[in-house]
Amino acid sequence: MAGVTADRCPGVLRPHSAADGAMVRLRIPGGQTTGTALAALGRAAKRHGRGLLQLTSRASLQVRGLPSPVPEAFEREVAAAGFLPSASHERVRNVVASPLTGLHGGLADLRPLVRELDAALQSDPALASLPGRFLFGLDDGRGDISALEPDLGYRALGPDHGLLLVGAGRGRPVALGEVVPALLDLARDFDAARAASGAWRVHELPAWVDAQPDLDPLTAPGPPSFP
Repeated sequence: MAGVTADRCPGVLRPHSAADGAMVRLRIPGGQTTGTALAALGRAAKRHGRGLLQLTSRASLQVRGLPSPVPEAFEREVAAAGFLPSASHERVRNVVASPLTGLHGGLADLRPLVRELDAALQSDPALASLPGRFLFGLDDGRGDISALEPDLGYRALGPDHGLLLVGAGRGRPVALGEVVPALLDLARDFDAARAASGAWRVHELPAWVDAQPDLDPLTAPGPPSFP
């Protein structure tokens, strides 16, 4: 089981020591940020390190080549730019969403849902202990995020309804207004269930998935659509 070792996923306040110096990872739920914030981050990365930024497959940002220990001034500048809204929850804000949602195509604009989920996640002290690899996914109906097999997620079937996703192949119908409470209830239950095993991802606890009520097997959604 992959999660039996310690969770070493980096964050801003938990840097990773690499060959080129310290590396920090900034979660950006749904990839939602601004040019102003990115410019501020770039200046901080250059001022305190080598100015190396990377984009991850989960739309997070990594800053490499920082000194170790990472300067507190860098952390303050990252927070001032809006990339560290919660010290306790920084590594659990792993929310990916369809990149073009609300801009082109898709069955629903999920940008408000991204913000709602992120705010609710940060406001729940119990969820600060979720693993750093645990992934929430919000798919606007085109199948791009469902293909990533997030631990918990939502796939729109219309503007105000869709499927609540649990792991790669289970789900149930859900109204848009019920998505965030349902996702957080499941996340809390998973976090409690994983305590004995140290599991990181839902697929590592198939018995937990099987124990969830009202879930049906999902048919394969087909390849992602990019209208």
